[in-house]
Amino acid sequence: MFFELGRAVFLVYYAAQARLLPLATLLGAFGYGLRLDAAMAAYLCLLPFLLFVGGSLAGPRWPLHRLVTGYSAVMGTVLALLLLADLGLYHAWGFRLDATILPYLSSPREVLASAGSTPLGGLLLALAAVMLAGTALYRVLVSRLPALPAGFGRGRAALAGLLYTILLIPVLRGGVQQIPVNQSDVYFSTFPFANHAAINPAWNLADTALRLSSDAAPQPHFMADSTAQRLVAELYQPQDSSQALALLTEPRPNVLFIILESFTAKLVGCVGGEAGITPNLDSLARASVLFTDIYAAGDRSQKGLVALLSGYPNQPTTSVINYLPKTEHLPHLRRSLGAAGYSSAYYYGGELAFANMRSYLRTAGYERLVDRDDFAASDQNSKWGAHDHVLFDRLLTDLPQQRIPFFVTAFTLSSHEPFEIPIPSMLKGNDETALFRKSVWYTDWALGRFLRQARLQPWWAHTLVVLCADHGHPLPGNTPYNAPAKFHIPLVLAGGALRPAVKGQVIRTIGSQTDVATTLLRQLHLPTASYHWGRNLLAPVALPFAYYCYADGLGAVGPAGVVTYDNVAKAVTRRTRGVPDSQLQRGQAYEQESMRDFGQR
Repeated sequence: MFFELGRAVFLVYYAAQARLLPLATLLGAFGYGLRLDAAMAAYLCLLPFLLFVGGSLAGPRWPLHRLVTGYSAVMGTVLALLLLADLGLYHAWGFRLDATILPYLSSPREVLASAGSTPLGGLLLALAAVMLAGTALYRVLVSRLPALPAGFGRGRAALAGLLYTILLIPVLRGGVQQIPVNQSDVYFSTFPFANHAAINPAWNLADTALRLSSDAAPQPHFMADSTAQRLVAELYQPQDSSQALALLTEPRPNVLFIILESFTAKLVGCVGGEAGITPNLDSLARASVLFTDIYAAGDRSQKGLVALLSGYPNQPTTSVINYLPKTEHLPHLRRSLGAAGYSSAYYYGGELAFANMRSYLRTAGYERLVDRDDFAASDQNSKWGAHDHVLFDRLLTDLPQQRIPFFVTAFTLSSHEPFEIPIPSMLKGNDETALFRKSVWYTDWALGRFLRQARLQPWWAHTLVVLCADHGHPLPGNTPYNAPAKFHIPLVLAGGALRPAVKGQVIRTIGSQTDVATTLLRQLHLPTASYHWGRNLLAPVALPFAYYCYADGLGAVGPAGVVTYDNVAKAVTRRTRGVPDSQLQRGQAYEQESMRDFGQR
C-alpha cells in the first residue's frame, strides 16, 4: 500500500505526462507495478519476520515491538527519501531511480544540479504526504503483538514465524515461475512513461546496484581516444551504394526475422559445418542469399538480440539490455520499420521476462508480444515453454491476420540446454553433444515443416525472411571460450520477395550480427544513420572485420584470421599466423570506443 501510494504521488507530480495516458494504461501502471512492490515489501519484511522468530524464543525480555517499530521507522524514512530523490531526478534523467545515482553520492552537488529546476516546495509537500500516510498506514495495520495464547509455547510460535519467513520467498522472487521477477514483468505498455510509472524505484535501485557490483567493469583504455576513434571510423567509412547488390522485387516487402537459438556454424552444412544436421536450412540457403563469414557479437541470447535488432555491440562483462535507460536510447528495427508503416509482433515460446527481454522489446514498441503465457498449457511441452514446431504453427495461424507490410520476429528455443526435443531423432547417441545435435536437427525439422507450409500462403511472395543465430556454442568439440569457431554463425536471406537473379548468391564478406540491421534497412532504402555500428554487407566493404567479446576478452576477425586478447591478463591469447598487429589494435579500439559509447548512453 505504501508503494502504491508512492506511485500515485509520482503520477500526480508528473500529471502533465500522466494525462496523456489512456485510463486503462494509467490503471495498468498500478496493477503491473504490484509485482515489484510486493517483491520489495517481502525483502523489507525479512528482518522483522526473523526478529519475530527470535522474540518468540526469548519471550517478554525481547523488546520486539520497539525493534520492529524502530526498523520500520528507519526504512520508511529511507523509502520516502528515495521517492523524493526519484521525483526530483526523473524529469532530468528520464528514468526511475537506479544505481546511476551511486557515483554521485560523494558529490551531492551534481545530484542537486540534476534536480535543480524541480520545485523544492512540491518535493517537500510530496515527502510530507508520503511520510504522514506511511505513518498512518503503519499505526492502522501494525499494532503491538499480543501475548501468546495459553498452551501456545515459544517454540511453536518461533516455528510459525520461521514458516511465515519461508513463505516470503515466492513473494520476493515474484512467484514460483522459472525466472525471478525483474523490470520486464512491469513493462506492459508502448507508452514509456507508463512503464516507468510501474517500476518500483527502491527495488530498481537495489537491483541495479547489485548488478553494478557484480558485473560492472572499468572502461578499457588501450590507446588515445583520438586514435581509437580514427581506427573505428575507418571501419564505417561511406560505402558505394551504386555497387550494392539489390535483392528485392518490391520496395516494402514483409519482413519475417527468425532468430535461431544456438545455431553454431559447426552444425550448419551450408557454412562449412557437419553435414546432415540442418538439411532444411542448407536447402533453403542454396536457393537464397547465404552469408558464410558472420560472427556473433557475444555469447548470450540477450546479447545477440540487441546486436541483431539494434545493431549494437556487446559488452564483455555485462549487457546493455540490463540497463533500461540505455536500451531506451538504442536504435531498433521495430522503430525503423514502424516509421515506414510496418505492423509488428514478436513471438517466443519461453518467458520474455528472461534477461530483461520484455522491457527491451516493449521499449522498441512491438505492437504484440507472444510468449509462454499465450500458449495452451498442453503446448508448453519443454522446460523453457513451447517447442519450436508449436511456435511455427502459431506463426502460420497468425501471419495471415497480420496487417501488411509486417515486421514479425520469432525466436526459437528448443536448441537451448537441456536440449529436449518432442519427436524421435534419426541421430544416434545420448551424451550432451549428441543431445545438442538432436536439438538443432529438431529445430531445423520444425523450420522445414514451417517453410513448406509458408510457401503456400499468399503472404510468402511478398516476404523477405531473415534467418540468423543468436550466438554460437562450445559444442560440438568443446570449442574454447575465445575461439572464432564458437562465434561463427549462419545468416540467410530468403523468401518470395527475393529477385530470381540473386537466389543462390554466396556472400563471403566478413561481418557481424551488428551489420544485419543496416544491411536489411539499406535493402528497404530506409535511414540507417542511427545504426553507428553497422555496415551494409551487400555493398563493398573497405576493411573486412568482425569484433566479438566474451568475459574479460575480445576477438578481432580479419582476412588473415583471428586474434584474441585477454583484458585481465593483458595478453594475446590466440593469434592466426599472419595476422598483423594492426588487427589487434583495431579490435582494442573497437572495444574502447564501444564501451565509451555504452558508458555515455
